Amino acid sequence: MKPHVRKTLVVQLQAGGGTDRFPVLAHFAYDADDPFAVTAVFSHDGRVLARWTLDREMLGEGLMHAVGVGDVRFHPASTGPWDELCMEFYGDAHPDGGRHHAAVFVWASAVAAFLQESYRVVTPGTEEIGVDDFLADVITRG
Repeated sequence: MKPHVRKTLVVQLQAGGGTDRFPVLAHFAYDADDPFAVTAVFSHDGRVLARWTLDREMLGEGLMHAVGVGDVRFHPASTGPWDELCMEFYGDAHPDGGRHHAAVFVWASAVAAFLQESYRVVTPGTEEIGVDDFLADVITRG
């Protein structure tokens, strides 16, 4: 079995408080070496727009109900014939007190298929983290 899963999808970016959506690529990656995380890299015309490390369990829960209260939030959204996952990302504060904000809409079925592949690599509930190795690394680095 492969220790990782990769999937590239065309998603819709909505930024700056507007209602228009723009297509960008989302490169999702799951690696058994970091079993709780999913990496999402968003790109357009070969340029990386943003890179986020997401919680795999939270991503799955976001397909069913709203989750997140901080910089990353997910919730189901339906538009027309498609069920979508809305992924909201919040950044640094503006001088006026607001925050940078972007929403990414992706087909829910595509995210569910990606997660199912990741579950075949590491079954939910069996994730392990090498705390001893992590602490040894932190101590070594000082």
